[in-house]
Amino acid sequence: MRDKVSGARRWVVKIGSALLTADGRGLDQAAMAVWVEQMVALRAAGVELVLVSSGAVAAGMSRLGWAERPKAVHELQAAAAVGQMGLVQAWEASFGRCAQQTAQILLTHDDLSDRKRYLNARSTLRTLVDLGVVPVINENDTVVTDEIRFGDNDTLAALVANLVEADLLVILTDRDGMFDADPRHNPDATLISEARADDSALDAVAGGTGGALGRGGMQTKLRAARLAARSGAHTIIVGGRIEQVLARLKAGERLGTLLTPERERHAARKQWLAGHLQTRGTLVLDAGAVSALRQGHRSLLAVGVKAVEGSFRRGEMVVCVGPDGTEVAHGLANYSAAEARRISGHSSDEIEALLGYVDDPELIHRDNMVII
Repeated sequence: MRDKVSGARRWVVKIGSALLTADGRGLDQAAMAVWVEQMVALRAAGVELVLVSSGAVAAGMSRLGWAERPKAVHELQAAAAVGQMGLVQAWEASFGRCAQQTAQILLTHDDLSDRKRYLNARSTLRTLVDLGVVPVINENDTVVTDEIRFGDNDTLAALVANLVEADLLVILTDRDGMFDADPRHNPDATLISEARADDSALDAVAGGTGGALGRGGMQTKLRAARLAARSGAHTIIVGGRIEQVLARLKAGERLGTLLTPERERHAARKQWLAGHLQTRGTLVLDAGAVSALRQGHRSLLAVGVKAVEGSFRRGEMVVCVGPDGTEVAHGLANYSAAEARRISGHSSDEIEALLGYVDDPELIHRDNMVII
């Protein structure tokens, strides 16, 4: 199964606060430089990479001279605002020394629960990755509230893995992986090298919460692995201080704990789409479009749409039917119902002239569609 790791094409790498701040002593820029060198090497080997970085609050605490993580939301927001400045500067400087372009993206849970914003975030991330840029993502702690906060960056990393359809989520932590007992108290504890993410036996060994700096513990990492597994991503929980850890994972070395999904990525995503919320509208397709979807496994283009029924927004689920009314597919629309009516029957290169802009060349991308 480790060949799934070495052969993974798209990685999401998450680095925790304790690692990034040397357990609260300020940003460990020497360690960051080592991880950056490995990530740049992964990029050179053809890996598409997204980095999820904790550390804004912890870095802000260090700058403000706070010894304990605050509990009040406004104090967390203030620490994040101070720390985010240094965090993004440190990443940009480190990647810049390797001539690697980066981009900063701050997200909240609300960004990924709203379907329009979800698609916008997905399109931006895919564009950055296609351009060879490494997105550096963090939770937007400066505006987050108790109601919309992710709660930990492990969960954020799993949601990002779903968002970009990653093959692999790597969670770098201050422990070497998951053990069958707490290694801090039991010297006989054994590393769990590989397990199914949905294995209920893992709950008993996941332990308690994280340290003073972070919000996550091994339980949140297990929960993140299960969330990532819903879209078919493998997860590795591994020690970030292990020498050349990312390079060795790429080489297929058995480090950390590999948690595997129940289904392959493509099948898992299709299952997620098939069980999505109720459809909001209907697209009536011509015979050529039906054939392209069913036999050619193609995206749906506006030129193949004869009529648009109902009212839906960008990112909402619609049903596609053939000329005889038979259901053909369900999918997430890249355009609203009003926009779809204006471009239906027209080729993709006419969209800009009709709307004044182009969000996507497809009305529904094949990755966001399940054939009935």
